[in-house]
Amino acid sequence: MNILFIGDIVGKGGRQAVVNLVPEIKKEFNVQFVIANAENCAGGNGANLKCLEEMQGVVNVFTLGDHTWDQKGFESEITRIDNLVRPANFNNTQPGKGFGIFRNPAGGEVAVISLMGKVFMRDSAYCPFETVDKILTEKIPASVKTIFVDFHAEATSEKLAMGYFLDGRVTAVLGTHTHVQTNDGRILSNGTALMTDVGMVGGDTSVLGREVEDVLAKFTSGMPGRLNVVEKGLIRLDGAVVSYDYRSGKADKIVPISRFFEA
Repeated sequence: MNILFIGDIVGKGGRQAVVNLVPEIKKEFNVQFVIANAENCAGGNGANLKCLEEMQGVVNVFTLGDHTWDQKGFESEITRIDNLVRPANFNNTQPGKGFGIFRNPAGGEVAVISLMGKVFMRDSAYCPFETVDKILTEKIPASVKTIFVDFHAEATSEKLAMGYFLDGRVTAVLGTHTHVQTNDGRILSNGTALMTDVGMVGGDTSVLGREVEDVLAKFTSGMPGRLNVVEKGLIRLDGAVVSYDYRSGKADKIVPISRFFEA
């Protein structure tokens, strides 16, 4: 089996790239299931129902991160989206779910867990290690072998640690949040695929999906300013394809990918 995992989708251009490129990628890699981090899909900050609906035809499950609540009203919309998971280590009183078990159209079930890191992150969250251990121990049936973890975190050290912590217990630990694809995809000794950041879906000429000039102005002046999202021109789609044995849930290959779309 092959699953495509897509990095942080940024704005309208990112959404268009997903809709147009994913069908081609699925054919190229014989992908049966698609997971995408959508926490920046609405104007570059957060998600909303309308933006997610644009991509429903090509994405099986959406994950989120520290921008989950940036869009007004999403706290009520999230309860109406069955194939979406927000970080499981948020406060338990917050709406939405931190993991889900979904049917793979090609057969079997896929568990998807969303987690947020603590190192250098602006929002507080419960310990991701304790949270995921509890989910795996108490909430996911032993019959579900295929388990993907989106670890939305800043520090590569924290992401690497999570990969080793979960080695042999999940199919893949894939990092999001930094929007820069790392060249460290690997299969750990007990069969877990690990990549500390799969990248983003956003402007190829940009700084994390934002206009270069806006970001440079902020860095060089030290003054706050609007960081506009790159919505037109060449949009890159970063992600990774993980191949695994559906009977054991063990991964045997991870391939980083980057594809391009003219928005």
